[in-house]
Amino acid sequence: MTSSKRLAIVAGAGPGLGDALLTRFAQGGYHAVGYSRRQRTSDPSIETRNLDLTDSDEVRAVTRELTDRHGPPAIVVHNPARLVRGPLLETPIAQFEEAWRSMALSAAILAHNVIPAMVQAGGGAFIVSGATASLRGGAKFSAFASAKFALRGLTQSLAREFQSSGIHVSHVILDGIIDSDASRALHGRDPNTMMKPADIAQAYWQLAHQPSSAWTHELDLRPMSESF
Repeated sequence: MTSSKRLAIVAGAGPGLGDALLTRFAQGGYHAVGYSRRQRTSDPSIETRNLDLTDSDEVRAVTRELTDRHGPPAIVVHNPARLVRGPLLETPIAQFEEAWRSMALSAAILAHNVIPAMVQAGGGAFIVSGATASLRGGAKFSAFASAKFALRGLTQSLAREFQSSGIHVSHVILDGIIDSDASRALHGRDPNTMMKPADIAQAYWQLAHQPSSAWTHELDLRPMSESF
């Protein structure tokens, strides 16, 4: 028996943007579920599932269970990020591969497990979180940028393949530092120059509810203090 609330999945849930997305979708009347590799300690009122997003069997089992209970997902967000920074020659190949697996491979696995049901249901939104590195590879960002480039290419292909089936696939370039306790500690920047998770989540909400006659495929977001 399915729930009366439509299902929204945030893969890569956690403090910061992931939590803000779950909160926004829940406030909007969805049954919001976060997929996270680590044990969650934030809002206990929002359902989270601990799983490895690069394990297709785990993702398939959890997604099938949720779909059986709540129906096909109406909104899916792919939000994992694995920041690997350092000179290429000092970056172990295993670490380089992990960056690709955590971002590009996990998106392909997620798409495999949610899009068929979304197509059968007549549509939905599949939103992917990108970064400045999706467009520009910088020194010491070879692992991160190559994975984000791959993720952007995958998103373009998914959009062209499934748009006619009613799936709104969009890629969001987050050109700035997202405000969180961890990012404040790491960067030591004025919080007023950082991107607020709730504001980003509102932009995702708007993307997910655009009319099909005027879909945005790629959206770039940045704080007004950010140069580009």
